[in-house]
This record gives sequence, C-alpha cells and structure tokens, in this order.
Amino acid sequence: MPAPIRPARRSWWLEEALAHPEFAGPEAPPLGRDVAADVAILGGGFTGMWTAWFLKERDPGIDVVLLEADICGGGPSGRNGGFCDGWWGHIVDVVATYGEAAALELLMACGRSPGEIGAWCDAHGVDAWFRHAGVLAVATNPAAQGRFGGTLEVARRLGLEDEYRLLAPEEVRGRCASPVFRDGLLIPDAANVQPARLARGLRRVLIERGVRIYEGTPVLRFRASKPVEIETPGGRVRAGEAVVGLGAWATWWRPVAPYLTVRGSYIVITAPAPERLEALGWTGGEAIHDVRPSVHYARTTPDGRIALGLGGLQPGLSQRIDGRYDHHEGFARRVAADLARWFPPFADVPIEAAWGGPINVSGLTMPFFGSLGRHGNVHYGLGYTGNGVGPSHLGGKILAALATHADDGFTRLAVVSREPKRFPPEPVRSLGAALVNTAVLREDDLADAGRRADPLTRFVARLPRRLGYNLGAH
Repeated sequence: MPAPIRPARRSWWLEEALAHPEFAGPEAPPLGRDVAADVAILGGGFTGMWTAWFLKERDPGIDVVLLEADICGGGPSGRNGGFCDGWWGHIVDVVATYGEAAALELLMACGRSPGEIGAWCDAHGVDAWFRHAGVLAVATNPAAQGRFGGTLEVARRLGLEDEYRLLAPEEVRGRCASPVFRDGLLIPDAANVQPARLARGLRRVLIERGVRIYEGTPVLRFRASKPVEIETPGGRVRAGEAVVGLGAWATWWRPVAPYLTVRGSYIVITAPAPERLEALGWTGGEAIHDVRPSVHYARTTPDGRIALGLGGLQPGLSQRIDGRYDHHEGFARRVAADLARWFPPFADVPIEAAWGGPINVSGLTMPFFGSLGRHGNVHYGLGYTGNGVGPSHLGGKILAALATHADDGFTRLAVVSREPKRFPPEPVRSLGAALVNTAVLREDDLADAGRRADPLTRFVARLPRRLGYNLGAH
C-alpha cells in the first residue's frame, strides 16, 4: 500500500506564504469587546478584502471592521489554483444569460481586473508570483476537440476576437508537450498568482490602511437591523452597513440559500523539478485547463513545481462543509494519477502535498450581488463557481459601491440587477447535485478514455442544461 499523500494545512500555498513574516503578520487577534463601525464585512477572503480596499479608496476615513472565522485567505481564496482571469472564457454563457450589450459591459469591466491586480501588487510590494502569461484551454479527448468554435463566433459578433487565439494541436504541444493535449484556445490577457500570498498581502495593506481585522472570530448571530448587529464569542459589532462575502459558508444563510450549492475541488502539488518542466517545454508560465465540465486546472511555480486540480469531486451530499472538503485521500490519489497521465516527465516526481476546498456554485455560473433587508443596508456577493480570483476584484468594486449607496456603473451591472437562478429545495438539491456530479465525472472520464457513456449517464449529466442551469460545458 503506497504511503498516504500529505494533507497540507489549509493549502500548500498558505503553508508557503505563512512561512514569511510579510505574509504571516501583523497580528489580527479575535474580537474581544463591543465595537462600532461604518461598515462591517463578514468574510476574510478576496471578496471581503477587496471590498474593504475599495471602500477605503472611495473614502479613506471610512471605519471598516472585517470579521473572519479562521484566518484571512484560509478558505477558497488561499486554496484555489491561482488562475487570475476575467470572464472571457465564459463569453458564450455570459451573452446567453445577459444579452450582448450587458455581457459586453461585464466582460470589459472584469477583463481589467488581472492587469489591475498585477499593478496593485507592484504598487504595494506584494510578491504574489503574479505572471501575466495567459490562460490556455485545451481539448484532452476527441469529443472535446473543435469545441472552441462557439466561443470564437460570439467573440467575433461582439468585436472581441482579438482576446482569443485558436491554437492547432502542434501549437499547443509547443507550449506544453502533454500527450493528452489536442487543440486549444489561448486567452492572453490573463495571469496566475500564488493566491495565498495575494490574500495575505492584501490583508497586510488593509491593516496599514486602518481596516480593523479580527481573525478567529465566527459570527454567532446576525441581525439585519439599522444599525446591523453582529454577535461573536468575544463581543458585538454595530455597523451602519454590512457586507456578506462568506463564499461556500453562505450556502446556509437563508436569504441566499436557494441560489447556491456546494462542490468540492482538490489539488496536488509536486516537489520542484525545473528540468522536467523544460523537458515538457512548459516554460512560458501559461495556466492550463481542459474543457471538461469536471475541469482539470494546472499551473507551474517559479521553483519548478506543477499544481494540478480537479473540480466536481463531491464528498457526500454537500449538506454541510466538513473535513472531507479539506482532504480526501481517495480524491488526492485520483488527482495525482491524472497529473502523471498529463505530464509523464513528472510521473516519478514526489507529490509534496494535497488539499481541497468547497466552492460555492450559482445556477448561472456567474456570481450575483445585491442588497437586502428593510433598510437595504446588508449587501452580498456570492456564487463565483470556481472562478473568483480575478472577478472578486470587480466584486469588491461592486460591493463598495452598494455599501456606500452609490448610483454608478458598478451598481447597474447585470450581475447586480439580474436575479440569480434558484436551485430546487432540499433534499432534491443535494441529492440531485450528487447524482449529476457523478454522471458528469463518469462521462468525462469515459471520453478521456475514448469511450462513450451510456444513455442514462449522458441524460443525467446534461439534465442541468435542460433545466436552464449553466454549470459546465454540456
């Protein structure tokens, strides 16, 4: 029996970042007394922290309190693959959901985020391994080959064809000589980052700007009154406005629960082997993902590692978030085997760590933002569906505008004005999600093996699309 793969503490990214004082500190102890603020933010991930940043940009004197149950970046913001892009890869669904005019506005607004994040890192001395090297989508089986035509057709219709480069199989293999890669689509205006370094760097800058951050501070009770009242184990917060950016942990918050469900995603990372990367020819720094609904996503690190993740691995019925989302040995081994299949020169390179995390999924792939309550002073941004590093930057702009009751372009974007799609009620939602995830993964795996799934599997895998949900490539 092979030795178990080491579970990372939260993620390898966080282990690496927290080993450096500039990302570990300064301290942000739990709330220990009653406080008042202009705005209280729930959640210390990218959404909450970018909101705090843009609030301070709008009004340097605004008093902001941020509450985080764990540590800032301890959830998906510090565990993801580090793809920093906009919504260019979702252009077909964005247009189908919002119409051409609203979609173009969204794509242009979010498309600026990768470059702005890179500039922010430079301006504030945050070494987040930011690399503006593009994102490459690849076909990994015959069924997926040629699947990029719809994207290019919509892009041409909107005058956005310059945002994409179609690559023949030999051009793809010139960038990374994986035996499973076929044709591909490159989005040059995208980047990758060390996500935990970005999150912890953002945390440091916020503290320097006067944002009061309390880590290790779970919310016990939340009252959407005027002012908002928030109870924690060590004290209470009273604030004129509140922003909820809890990600997957908002799935059980009653006002938004009908619009969210949870999936799991798991990542493994190798030991450094820069000479093996050179053997693959993967030296340009591109982030790579396949076009399966149960998506693989891969990227490299400056010291020559490969990190590979796989989405859609679901531990149970997703009715609660527990330790199985942090680490699941069976899923970790599955992803490690896929890494060896994709990148044969790394087949005997040790896997150094594995980890997972929950993803909050919306019915239309895209996140949604809004305000609620009789006073309209509770604001939320949720449902990034696994693509939040770049879009959460725009999300922070939107939520800062909502929390200051600004009537501007950010509050009028379609992700604010369009009502999200409801999921079925429990227990149908969790049971249905588990069945669909199983069918999608089975169909994708059979396609990679050159086989066609049985009719029942295909029917279940495609059922969400038939019901109007945009959850993947089907």
